[in-house]
Amino acid sequence: MVVSSVLIQIMQVLTVVLAAPLLHGFIVKFEERIQRGQGPSVLQPYRDIFKLLCKEIVVPETASWVFWTAPVIAFTSMLIVPILIPVLTNYPLPLSDMGDILGGGLVLTLGSFAILLAGLDTGQPFGGLGSSRAVMLTILAEPTLILIFVGVAFLDHSMLPFVANHVLVRNLATYWSPAHLFLVFGFFILLTVETDRLPIHSSIHYEVYMIDEARILEYSGPLLAVLKWSSWMKQFILYTIFLNVFLFPWGLSTSGSIPSLFLAVGFIILKYGAVAVAMSVVDTIQSRLRFYRYQEPLALSFLFAVVALIANQI
Repeated sequence: MVVSSVLIQIMQVLTVVLAAPLLHGFIVKFEERIQRGQGPSVLQPYRDIFKLLCKEIVVPETASWVFWTAPVIAFTSMLIVPILIPVLTNYPLPLSDMGDILGGGLVLTLGSFAILLAGLDTGQPFGGLGSSRAVMLTILAEPTLILIFVGVAFLDHSMLPFVANHVLVRNLATYWSPAHLFLVFGFFILLTVETDRLPIHSSIHYEVYMIDEARILEYSGPLLAVLKWSSWMKQFILYTIFLNVFLFPWGLSTSGSIPSLFLAVGFIILKYGAVAVAMSVVDTIQSRLRFYRYQEPLALSFLFAVVALIANQI
């Protein structure tokens, strides 16, 4: 039995929405186990969201409409991107032609930009601190991300993520080419930045480490729940792009049948779990760096992207 394309597209969005907290919970749990701690349950993010949704909203007196709209924009952006990328299927769905891989990156950036403005909106020092540091990281991270996407376009002569998936699956010479491998290395480093796994990041409330956490420090209740949920969805989406477009483009449904969709969900658990373990190990074994050293991994990622473009032309 083949499921309709519209229903599959809805399933893709729901997969991101519902599985994103589970992925975050698994990463937190595994990091604690590496440090020989017990750690919270992998279901703890769901409990946190439920508790926050039941709490009262406290809004700073200096907040404007930007403070209220930022969570909505961030969450909505994360609902749009799964429509454009291969989550469960390796073929385009009805609305997948609304944008290419650069368009998806722009939508992701829109959500981050809204949160950045919200951090500055209230005029609180920690919000400004987190937003300014986030901009410092973005200055190097975003151009590198664009170069990586351009490198993918050179490999498959298309900006559509589904085409990149097909090219890598069918042509192993392209998959193992130096250009593609350099793109994988560069994107993996970017993944540590975008998912707060760079050793300058920390989720604890210490001023020396606060970046993304500082931007949402003034939020509470349902608004905070929406922001945390959207950040976990962004992490899941970046894992999806990294795995289904770059690293492991296999395991997606090719027919839209119910067994193949269940098999795709099973591959999601395996693939995402493996990358989550790798990211947890990278985050845990590294010593914390001073903030000014953020350029070093980002410069290396940029170098990988440039070398990939050069290797593609040779």
